[in-house]
Amino acid sequence: MIQPHDSIIVQSLGRFLIPVIQIFGLYVLFFGQYGPGGGFVGGVILGTSMLLAVLIFGHDASRSQLAKKVLHGDGVGMLIYAGVGGLCLIGGGEFLNYANLEIPGLEISARRSLGIVLTQIGVAVDVAVTAISIVFSLSAQEIIEDSLNG
Repeated sequence: MIQPHDSIIVQSLGRFLIPVIQIFGLYVLFFGQYGPGGGFVGGVILGTSMLLAVLIFGHDASRSQLAKKVLHGDGVGMLIYAGVGGLCLIGGGEFLNYANLEIPGLEISARRSLGIVLTQIGVAVDVAVTAISIVFSLSAQEIIEDSLNG
């Protein structure tokens, strides 16, 4: 079990920095198609910010509950990614050819932009869930080893 950090300075900095890191992760996610970044990097940043909350405030703190709830979304990112690709196929094109994403009232450039953002969101969700599940499974392994040794 991950215990809360006992320093008031670390906890105060965490209360300030975690939302800033999450906003930066969303920025990287949504503006990644215009420069470096995108779904993978945005997902890593968002997952890391949630893990930072767990490391600073402990496993059972209210600020750490988001990380636990995110674990229930395993596979949602893959469904978003595959869903966008499937809609492109239904529109008569190739998988993830966003020009064939059939959304009424949008021009081809808007459909491409929306398709890219939705795909990047799917990637970010899966990367964040994977990062959090790896850390939680490692901490659970530590608990199991401690109970066997002690």
